[in-house]
Amino acid sequence: MAARNPSLATTHARILLVDDNANGLAARRSVLEELGHRITTATSGGDALELFSTHKFDLVVTDYKMPKMDGLDLIIRLRKQLPDLPIILISGYVDALGMNEASTGADAVIQKSSHEVSHLVRSVNRLLRRKPAARKPAAAQSKPAKRKAV
Repeated sequence: MAARNPSLATTHARILLVDDNANGLAARRSVLEELGHRITTATSGGDALELFSTHKFDLVVTDYKMPKMDGLDLIIRLRKQLPDLPIILISGYVDALGMNEASTGADAVIQKSSHEVSHLVRSVNRLLRRKPAARKPAAAQSKPAKRKAV
């Protein structure tokens, strides 16, 4: 099976998976563990933040639609703590809501579909290979221009 090929695993990363759907968590966990990653799961944004405060993660994969705190709120809170943390957002609403990296704050946005697994594997590998400084906090990207003194 191709996923067992060790060359596909960029690192043995610590990944936090967040989804209120047990089937979605189990499927993604299985795929990423097969690639050699260490997976921790959370079933809500609140649980994810709790885990995040006591554990170190190399990457977060979160669903969009969850009760109490959706994936976008979770991304905002995680970015405040670690702006360079790679985050992947997965949703069945990507196309319908016009979601993309710029509008969500995620480093990758994946539409739930029959191709979700291949997109997830590619995105995880790409983001784990990227240098941490490759992502700048939003505030650093939009510094106001300096005015000349008159």
